[in-house]
Amino acid sequence: MRPTRLADGLNRMVKMALDTGEAGSIEEAHDLFAAYRLHLSLGPDVSESATLQAAALTAVNTGRRCFLGGVSVTGPMEAPLAVPWRDRRTFGDAILDLQGHVVSEAPPDVPVLVIGDVNTRTNHAPLALRATFDGWTGVVAPLGVTRLDERSEFTPAGVLAGALGVSEIFQFVRGTNAAAGRRETGLSLWRPGEDFRTMETEPPIHQLPARLWLIGLGHLGQAVLWTLGFLPYASPGSVGLVLQDFDELVKANDSTSLLTTVKHVGWRKARAMASWCEQRGFRTVVIERRFDANFTVAPDEPGVAVCGVDNPNARAVLEDVGFTRVVEAGLGAGPSEYLAFQVHSFPAQKSARARWGSLPSADSPTTLLDQPAYRTLRRDGLDECGLLQVAGRTVGAPFVGAVTSALVAAELVRMAHGFHRYELVDGTLRSLEALTAIRASALPPYNPGTVSADSSARVATASPASSRTR
Repeated sequence: MRPTRLADGLNRMVKMALDTGEAGSIEEAHDLFAAYRLHLSLGPDVSESATLQAAALTAVNTGRRCFLGGVSVTGPMEAPLAVPWRDRRTFGDAILDLQGHVVSEAPPDVPVLVIGDVNTRTNHAPLALRATFDGWTGVVAPLGVTRLDERSEFTPAGVLAGALGVSEIFQFVRGTNAAAGRRETGLSLWRPGEDFRTMETEPPIHQLPARLWLIGLGHLGQAVLWTLGFLPYASPGSVGLVLQDFDELVKANDSTSLLTTVKHVGWRKARAMASWCEQRGFRTVVIERRFDANFTVAPDEPGVAVCGVDNPNARAVLEDVGFTRVVEAGLGAGPSEYLAFQVHSFPAQKSARARWGSLPSADSPTTLLDQPAYRTLRRDGLDECGLLQVAGRTVGAPFVGAVTSALVAAELVRMAHGFHRYELVDGTLRSLEALTAIRASALPPYNPGTVSADSSARVATASPASSRTR
């Protein structure tokens, strides 16, 4: 069935209002999301912290895709970039490139996310939260409640904190979670599932993952690249990535995929991501065919796979083609489950084939066709095939992919050092305290391919747990 232009162009966040019945048409749904706005208030210390900059850039990048009224930013725009982003040199240039709007003061009556040392005035904001970090931990809380030490740098924790801030504010403006914006929420990427307030000191990071095979370059695959791109590689040219995807970028990808803009529509995903990776300094190999059991990984190819495809048949054969280690990530679907995520690593007690090999085919989305927006599309002349294609597109939130990518990156960094691993991390941004993390059994020593971290960067050497919160 050939995709319709309507299905390929539908914003995956806006689709939420179609599926819940809130909007009677796609136009009404767009108008609803166009009323959502976000402001970032950044302190002068953001100039000096790679992790705070990663948090801010993640908040802009994820926020502009779901707050369609725009993301405004105040802060140290002339500061040099402490993290790499394309060819941009100043922090403000990166903010503008990511479609943030630089303003002189916070607009009134707009929710505010604070990052860094900021005056607490918020111009009568309906909600003001702080995103903060220390070491491998990222947290969001109401302004004045929690701030971590922010001394030990680990950029995936910044990605985590920035994405959590956007998630909390989005849930607040949607009115779907009474706790959102009124709580402290966060986690440790070092030990997810344990209380981040009493977390042990993480060891220093010296090595970073250097040889990876990425399967699927949409929502999750691009989020993983976004987060890997912020890591302090001493020699980016020593990083080699195999990028595998057979599909083209469409307008809908702009609503969820962190390295896609409307300028990329029509590009092959693998080639677009190769272009981004090579600008970052990474070396790439492109494979533009479906991943299946017919592959055989050669001895000189990356032995670590990162999989982000929503296809049980592909997931089932991940351990059959020659990878030594696999990290697989998946997201929930639909307006009630879009905040959910899972990260698996293999080998595990339950194999990939046992987990996905016997799953039934996905149910038809015909139950959505009685919602008002779908009835409007039918009256406007869209045929049954087109209706099913629109209904079958999943609701997706870019901030969920960003949080998940931080967990994936943490798994890869631990792997690079031979640290502990998790065979499952299962949670939802609706209630992070309910997250489940299952430690994996120890495996024989394995060198996945590493490169040194930049010794000039303040990579994670965390402060003691007793001084984490202030």
